[in-house]
Amino acid sequence: MSAIVTEIEVDAPQAEVFEYVIDPTHFPQWQAGVTGGGLDHDGPPTVGSVCRTTRQIGGRERSVTSTIVKYAPPNAWAVRGDDGPIRALIDVAVEPVAGTSRSRVRIAVDFTGHGIGKLLVPLVVRPQARKEMPANLARLKERLESRN
Repeated sequence: MSAIVTEIEVDAPQAEVFEYVIDPTHFPQWQAGVTGGGLDHDGPPTVGSVCRTTRQIGGRERSVTSTIVKYAPPNAWAVRGDDGPIRALIDVAVEPVAGTSRSRVRIAVDFTGHGIGKLLVPLVVRPQARKEMPANLARLKERLESRN
């Protein structure tokens, strides 16, 4: 299946948007179901860094571990899920909007299922992501634009 892709324009400069959108400590502020997040080390992310996110899934908090597979500031960042029955591949692109101080954020999300996840991905996870992603990006836009 193809990735679920969502885009939004934000009235904030590219570097500021990129720094905020890839910081796992900010994920709870704009992503539905996320209750915590962080990297496995202090300092900036790098390819190979481990990102830990706590999510509310099925009425319980679950830890999700991902590895950063792309890091090209201030343009691109991607993580690949490492564990659990449902593993996400998330690809983020942030581009300046020509002639303005605005930025365009594009997030592509795809999933692979392992074990029971093979059933859950098409029946539950993908439909839920299609519903949540536009609302997540709207919250991201609101958060970033309220900081200016």
